[in-house]
Amino acid sequence: MAHDAFGLDGSVAVVTGGSRGIGEATAVALAEAGADVAPVARSEDELAETATRVEDAGSEAHPVALDVTDSAGIVALFDEVADALGPADVLVNNAGTNPFFGDARDLDTGTWERIFAVNVRGAFECAREFGSRALDRDGEGALVNVASVGGVRGLPGQVPYVASKHALVGMTKTLAVDWAPDVRVNALAPGYVKTDLTEGVRENESIREDLLSEIPQDRFADPEEVATGAVYLASDAASYVTGEVHLADGGMSAN
Repeated sequence: MAHDAFGLDGSVAVVTGGSRGIGEATAVALAEAGADVAPVARSEDELAETATRVEDAGSEAHPVALDVTDSAGIVALFDEVADALGPADVLVNNAGTNPFFGDARDLDTGTWERIFAVNVRGAFECAREFGSRALDRDGEGALVNVASVGGVRGLPGQVPYVASKHALVGMTKTLAVDWAPDVRVNALAPGYVKTDLTEGVRENESIREDLLSEIPQDRFADPEEVATGAVYLASDAASYVTGEVHLADGGMSAN
């Protein structure tokens, strides 16, 4: 049988923010490609559905409750996954937050710090632990940082979120250089996706119509349409791809 370059049989994947939206869809898509998956989120109860869907896809699931701002918990996470499923071959850094929309003059420092704690520091500490273990065992690894179209362009009213996603893209490119050739590091940059994170803008008719006017495909994405990009970047099909930003934005950044 020919090698399936998109297959992940025998791989172990960790997906942060894995209880809903893009994270849940990615965990399931990785499982469908053959990986055993550890979905990670703050609420153990919310992870139950993801774990069930991973198992329904024929893979083993090991859900872990964790806030990615918990530095000690991140170390314990990778120990636990290694014991339950084996060393992680893939990390999808998807946990993120975006609680602010408005004029930058109204932004308080605490909100800025919370956004960066999750979107940048949490992602970095997960990446550092994952990369360190992969490099120490002389193994290969694939790290996918879920950024945003806001990591390559400005988005009105979202200064801290856009700043954090630009930082994540910069981190991606530098880690790709530092960890090559053993660990590939790429960013997946979705546009507007039908998730809880975008519910507010999707429900505001004026904002929604303004956004759709910028998206050549004239619609928001389903989470599954973004998850396929994570599978590609995690697989051997992307074996010569590192340090890149894979956009899944319906043409928004090209417009």
